[in-house]
Amino acid sequence: MEEIRLRTERRTQLVDITDPVRKAVHGEDGRAVLVFVPHTTAGVTINEHADPAVARDHEAALERIVEDGWQWQHVEPGDENAPTHVRASLLGPSVVVPLQPDGSLALGTWQGIFFCEFDGPRERSVYVGVLT
Repeated sequence: MEEIRLRTERRTQLVDITDPVRKAVHGEDGRAVLVFVPHTTAGVTINEHADPAVARDHEAALERIVEDGWQWQHVEPGDENAPTHVRASLLGPSVVVPLQPDGSLALGTWQGIFFCEFDGPRERSVYVGVLT
């Protein structure tokens, strides 16, 4: 298993991690790769990465779908992050990507893998493991 470390810059931010995941599995032999985020206020997804505006649209949509101003029951004074847990759950903590026979990621032409920050900025980890 490989660990990718990253630092996010905003409270809500999608970060394209496709290239670091490619590097983490380079030369490995397996059927698929598991990308897992070990955080309760972050997630991972696959979507278009050719146009950075797609990631910005996701950020805005998720903030709007799960608004900060609701009557949240999980309240930590000074660290009101209840909506970030819900946003992370909507996306989930992992994705599985098949590997081609040559070991490359079997992503579609426009697809990329995104780390999804909902409680940043923070230092974060992403675990990448090859499944055999």
